[in-house]
Amino acid sequence: MASYISDDLRSGALVYHRLPRPGKLEIQPTKPLANQRDLALAYTPGVAAVCEAIAADKPLVGELTARQNLVAVVSNGTAVLGLGNIGPEASKPVMEGKAVLFKKFAGIDVFDIEINALEPDHVVNVVAALEPTFGGINLEDIKSPECFEIETRLREVMNIPVFHDDQHGTAIIVAAAIVNALFLGDKKLEDVKIVTSGAGAAAIATLNLLVSMGAKRENIWVTDIEGVVYTDRNVLMDPYKAAFAQPTDKRTLAEAIVGADIFIGLSAGGVLKPEMLKSMGERPLIMALANPTPEIMPDLAREARPDAMICTGRSDFPNQVNNVLCFPFIFRGALDAGATTINEEMKIAAVHAIAGLSRETPSDVVARAYGGETPVFGPNSLIPSPFDPRLILRIAPAVAKAAMESGVANRPIADFDAYQEQLDRFVFRSGLVMKPIFALAKQAPKRVIYAEGEDERILRAAQVVVEEGLARPILIGRPSVIETRLERFGLSIRPGREFDLINPEDDPRYRDYVQTYVDISGRRGITPELARTLVRTTPTVIAALAVVRGDADTMLCGVEGRFIRHLRHIRTIIGICPGVRDVAALSMLLTQKGAFFLCDTQVTPDPTAEDLAEMAQLASAHVRRFGIEPKVALLSHSDFGSRDDDSAKKMRHTLDLLLERAPDLMVDGEMEGDSALVPEMRERVLPGSRLQGVANILVMPNLDAANIAYQMVKVFGDALPVGPILLGTKRPAHVLTPSVTARGVVNMTAIAVVEAQGA
Repeated sequence: MASYISDDLRSGALVYHRLPRPGKLEIQPTKPLANQRDLALAYTPGVAAVCEAIAADKPLVGELTARQNLVAVVSNGTAVLGLGNIGPEASKPVMEGKAVLFKKFAGIDVFDIEINALEPDHVVNVVAALEPTFGGINLEDIKSPECFEIETRLREVMNIPVFHDDQHGTAIIVAAAIVNALFLGDKKLEDVKIVTSGAGAAAIATLNLLVSMGAKRENIWVTDIEGVVYTDRNVLMDPYKAAFAQPTDKRTLAEAIVGADIFIGLSAGGVLKPEMLKSMGERPLIMALANPTPEIMPDLAREARPDAMICTGRSDFPNQVNNVLCFPFIFRGALDAGATTINEEMKIAAVHAIAGLSRETPSDVVARAYGGETPVFGPNSLIPSPFDPRLILRIAPAVAKAAMESGVANRPIADFDAYQEQLDRFVFRSGLVMKPIFALAKQAPKRVIYAEGEDERILRAAQVVVEEGLARPILIGRPSVIETRLERFGLSIRPGREFDLINPEDDPRYRDYVQTYVDISGRRGITPELARTLVRTTPTVIAALAVVRGDADTMLCGVEGRFIRHLRHIRTIIGICPGVRDVAALSMLLTQKGAFFLCDTQVTPDPTAEDLAEMAQLASAHVRRFGIEPKVALLSHSDFGSRDDDSAKKMRHTLDLLLERAPDLMVDGEMEGDSALVPEMRERVLPGSRLQGVANILVMPNLDAANIAYQMVKVFGDALPVGPILLGTKRPAHVLTPSVTARGVVNMTAIAVVEAQGA
C-alpha cells in the first residue's frame, strides 16, 4: 500500500528515524537540577508540599504540573495511514510524528501512547484511565466505525478534550474550504447539494459538521464502495452511515452527482470520472482528497469543468487539505482556556477562523517571506498554507473564545490582548523560519553549483534538493568518483538527468574559464600559467568562474578546507558589490527560543564602526527575506554607557551611523547580551529603548566575540546552525564550514536560490 514511496525516500526515512538516536522524541526537564536544593525542590522532600496542595484542591494540578500543556496521542494501530491494521507497534512512528507536529506548530507537549486494545470497551477503559495525566486526548488511526463509538463514549466519561483528528481535523479544513467556495460561488450552505465518495470516519464527521453549520440532510448524498447509501440498504451499513441514507432508486456515484454543487472525495484514486463532472451544478467545488492519487487529477477536472474550484490532499497542487492546518491550534486554544471538551461551537469557530484567514490581505512580513507572491484569495486559494504563521494567531483565540462562550472553559482567558502577544512570541520561537525560504525557492529554482561535488554530504543534499524542487544542482567532480559514490550511498540522481556535472580534469570550457580568470585577476598576481593550474585543481575557482560567466546562478563551497582560502577566491573572482566596503558573514542559529542571527562570525577580525554599521544594514536586508522584522542589538561588555573604553565607544558610534543611514531600523546599543535578549532587563537599565522585544540580529564588536559566541551556543544551546551567509558579494556566493551537515547544505541551497532570484 506504500508502493508510492520512492526507494530514496524509503531508505532516507529509515536512516532519519534510526540515527543519531532512535525515534523523534525525548524528554527535557524544564526546571534546573544543578544542586542539592534544586533536587530537594523537584523531588523529596519538597515535592510532598505540591502533592498535598493538589490533594486538597485538584484543579491546582494545572498550575503545579505540566498537565495543562500535555496531550496524549493514542492509537491502537487499526487504521494507520493507508496501511490498514498494522498494529500498535507499527503505528508508533506516526504517533511520534504527530507529537512532533504538536510541539513544533503549537508548543504542546505530547506522550504518544500505543495501546494493545481492539474492542471499543477495552479502548475506552484504557484511555479513560489516563485522564489524571493529560490535559487532552488526541485519538489517531483507529478504524471506522469503532472510532465513532470510542470517541463518543470517551467524551461522555472524560472531563478533558477528546478529539479524533482523523474525523474532525479533516472535517474542519473541508468545511473551511466549503465556506469560502460558497462565498465565491454566491451560494448558501442550506441550499447546496453535497455528494461524497467514501463513508469512513472523515467523511461522516465532515457531513455531521456541515449539518451543524446549516447543511440539510436531504441535500446530502453518500456513496461508498457499494454505491449510493439508500434507505433499507443492508450491505456495509452502520448507524453513522445510515443517518445519511436517501430514499432513492439511484445506485451509483454517476447518478447521485447530477446537479451537485460540492463533491467530497475521501475514498480511492480515479473514482470520479471527467464525464461525471459535466453533470454537476455551476461553479462546483471538487474536493478530491484521496492520497496519493486523488479521485480525479486536477488537470482532468479542470479540462472537464473550467469553472470548478479544486482541492486535493497533495502539497504539489493548490488548496491542500492538510490536518496540520488545525489540530495543533485547536488544542492550543482548548488547553489555554481549560476546556473540558472540544464541542461543535469550538469546531465551527476554527472553521471560520481558517476561512477568514484565507480572505485576509497578507501582511508585509508574510508577503516578503513568500516572495511577494502570496496567493490572493480566490479559486486557487480557498484555504491557507499549512505554514502560514498566522494560523495559531487566528485559530487558538477563536477556539478559546468559543469554549468560554459555550460554557466549557475552566480557565477563561481574561486578557486576549496579552494572550495574542503570547502567541506572537511563540510564532517567533517556533523555528519554522526556513519554511518561507523553501517555499520561495521552489517558485523559481536556480542553478546552484557545488564546489565539492564528490563529498557525501553534497551528494545527499543534492538528492534532497532535486526531490524538493529547490534548484538544479551542478556538481564539480570526477564522473567516475561521483557515479561510484551515488551507487554506494543508494542515491538515485544521475548526471545529465537530475543534475549537471563539471569534470575538472576534462571540461570543454576549460580554456574559456582560464581566459576569464586571467581577464578578471591578471593584475592581482594571477598569471596565465597559474590560472591554468588553479582552474584544473581548485573547485572553488571553477565554481566562482561558472557564476561570473553565467553558467550557474549561485555557488556553495567550503565543505572542505579553510574558510579564508575559499573567501579569497570569491573576493578575487566574484568581487564585492558596488558601494559595499567588504563582505561579512551572517550566521543563523535556530534555537528553542527562536532564530538568532550573529555577525560577523567569519571575516573581519576587528571591524570599524563603519564596517559594523554596514554589516547591520546588510544583515537586516537578508533577515527580511525570512519574513522576520529585524531587531538589531549592538553588543558590548558595556551596557548603555556603563564603560567608556574604545570598544564601547566604537559600538556607540555604530549606533550613530545607523540612526543616520537607516532611521527606520529598530536598533540600539551599546548593550550587554542579557539586555539584548531579555526585554525586562533592558527596560530596567534603559527605559524606553529604541529596541522593542527580543533582539534577533546580534552585531558583535569583533570576530573573536562573534565566532566564540556562535560556536558555544551551537554546542551548549543544542541549536541548529544555518550558514554562514556571505553578505556583500557582487553575485550570490556562500562559503560553508567543514562541520556542515547534508541538512545544512540543503538549507543554504534554499537561501542561495532565494538570493539569486533577487540578484
